[in-house]
Amino acid sequence: MTPHILYEDNHLLVAIKPQNMPSQADSSRDIDFLNLLKQYIKEKYQKPGEVYLGLVHRLDRPAGGVMVFARTSKAAARLSAQLKDGSFQKKYYAVVSDTLPLSGTLEDHLLKDGDTNTTSVVLPDTPGAKRALLDYDTAAQKDNLTLLSITLRTGRSHQIRVQLAHAGAPLLGDVKYGGKNAKNLCLWSYSLSILHPTKKERLTFTCPPPSAYPWDMWDITAPS
Repeated sequence: MTPHILYEDNHLLVAIKPQNMPSQADSSRDIDFLNLLKQYIKEKYQKPGEVYLGLVHRLDRPAGGVMVFARTSKAAARLSAQLKDGSFQKKYYAVVSDTLPLSGTLEDHLLKDGDTNTTSVVLPDTPGAKRALLDYDTAAQKDNLTLLSITLRTGRSHQIRVQLAHAGAPLLGDVKYGGKNAKNLCLWSYSLSILHPTKKERLTFTCPPPSAYPWDMWDITAPS
């Protein structure tokens, strides 16, 4: 499998994760995106031995879209710091089959259950709970489906999926959290914006979702 590369230099590798591929190796032992990209670097640059590639953030296995990886430990540390200070910006498209106000902000406290790999909305004072924040806007509507553009303000496990489900609008294809069945989970990381770890200039990478149902119901671009 040849990965779809958007950008690469000595510090960064930006690529499109396919849907239904783990971001990193897991118990399924299926091919994962991190090791696929390591193999790509190893072969392209004929590197002997182990290739370093830092996993800075993740996408849920059934989701797809833009991801950035660090090619040096310094880049990994600086990108991780951007995740904490908010300068690492992520935007997603999502399709829901229930209505929400046209735009809004969702704020909840989430708790992950590692045994079941699920996340739930809990009271703020629950031990281990983490604050979750996102903004959304309605991008389009058709045939009782709504296309949302989401700006993620925090990066919690299953955050978009859980917060939308809690708001009464689970993602199409997200049966884990009460969504209607579909071929794939309708969640796509379409824009990622970072500060280059050494040049300090802002870089923005975009990719529209696949040209398949339900995405093909709309003429979707990937604005920055």
